[in-house]
Amino acid sequence: MAIQIEKFIDEKDDVASMIEWLASFGATESNGVTRLLYSEEWMSAQHAMKAKMEKESLITYFDSVGNMFGRLEGTDSTGETILTGSHIDTVKDGGKYDGAYGVIASFLAVKRLFKAYGQPRKTIEVVSFCEEEGSRFPLTFWGSRNIKGVYGLENVKHLKDTEGISFLEAMKKSGFEPEAYMPPVRDDIDRFVEIHIEQGMVLEKNENTIGVVSHIVGQRRYTVKIIGESNHAGTTPMSYRKDAVSAAAEFISFLTKKAKGMDSDLVATVGRMDVEPNVPNVIAGEVEFSLDIRHHEEVILDRFCKEIFAAFDALAKEADMKMEISQWMDVKPVAMDREMNRLVRKIAEDKNIPYQDMISGAGHDAQVFGSFCPTCLLFVPSKDGVSHSPKEFTSVPDLERGIDVLSEILYKLAY
Repeated sequence: MAIQIEKFIDEKDDVASMIEWLASFGATESNGVTRLLYSEEWMSAQHAMKAKMEKESLITYFDSVGNMFGRLEGTDSTGETILTGSHIDTVKDGGKYDGAYGVIASFLAVKRLFKAYGQPRKTIEVVSFCEEEGSRFPLTFWGSRNIKGVYGLENVKHLKDTEGISFLEAMKKSGFEPEAYMPPVRDDIDRFVEIHIEQGMVLEKNENTIGVVSHIVGQRRYTVKIIGESNHAGTTPMSYRKDAVSAAAEFISFLTKKAKGMDSDLVATVGRMDVEPNVPNVIAGEVEFSLDIRHHEEVILDRFCKEIFAAFDALAKEADMKMEISQWMDVKPVAMDREMNRLVRKIAEDKNIPYQDMISGAGHDAQVFGSFCPTCLLFVPSKDGVSHSPKEFTSVPDLERGIDVLSEILYKLAY
C-alpha cells in the first residue's frame, strides 16, 4: 500500500519555489546559475540550505571538506544511516535543477515523512555534497570521494583554479581549514538514494516520468596529439604533405564509425581541438584533441580503446607522423542495486507512474557510493534534454512525482 503524505504538503513545501530560491545564490544575468566550489555563492547556498533544515528540526553539520548534512535521528540502535541527496555546485552559467533538485527533493521528502510518521526506525540523513562537477578545479566528486575515503588533501595540494587560487587556499577561505582536516570517511551508511534530472531526452521522448538507473557508465578521457609538419599551403604537393589536420579528421571519422558499429550504448566524443599554427595558408603541423569514451561495460571500453588506438598507430605510421596519447580519466562503470531498483519499479507501478530502466551516460555521486554500499539512482525528465544551461527545465508535476517516489523509497527503507 502506498504511503499517504499528501495532506502534509503545504505552501512551504513548494518545490518550484525552493528551486528558484536556491537558484538565487549565484544567479546569472542569463537566468542561469554559477555556484562553484568554495565560492561565496556556494558558501551562502550551503549555509542557507543548512538553516532551512534546522527550521524543520533536522540536526545539521558540516564535515571537514564542506559536505553538509541534515540528520533525522532514528530509533534503531544499530547506527545504520540511509543517506539521500545530491550536490549544489554547478557548471558556469548552468541550470537551476542539476544537483539542486536532488538536495531539495530529499529535504522535502524527509520533512513530509517526519510530519506524517514521526521519527524513523533507521536514521535518515539528507546530504548536500560540496562538489561534483569539477567546474572550478580539475577534480570531480571531491565531496563523495572524501566520504568513501579515496580522496584526501594529498589529491588537491597542487591544484589551482583559472585565477591561480589554490584549492587549499579556497578551502580555507570558506572556513574549512586544511590544518583541521579530518578524513570525513563514513562507515555507517547502509544505503544511498539519489534523485536527479535526467539531463537527456529519453524519458521525455518515451513519455515516462521516472528513470530507474541500472548502471552508470564508465568514462575514459584522453588527450591525443598528432605531430606532422608545417609547410606552405600553396607550394607543397598533396603527396608530400604531413598534414596533422587531415590525419586528425581521418582518425575522428574512423572512431565515430567504429563506435556506432560496435555497440548502441557506446559513445565517443571529440569535444576540443587545438591546431598549430592555425593560420589559413599553412599546413597544420600539430593537432591536439580530446577524446571522451563511455559505456557501462568495462569489456566494451577495453575492446574499443584497443581497436581504435591500434588503428591510430597504423595510420600514423603510414602517414609518417608521430602520435602521442595520454589518458587523464579512468572512471569504472558502476551497477546500481538490483533489489532497490525492484522496489522502485513496484512503487511506480502501485502509483501508476510511467517508468523505464535506463543507463546513465553522465557521472553522478551515486557511482561513488555504488561501489561500496547498495545505491539507487532515479531520474525525472528534462525538457528537450537540455542541461548545463540556463534553459534547463523540469515541470512541477514531474518534480513532485519524483519526490513522491523518493518519499516512498525512504519510508520502505527507514520506517
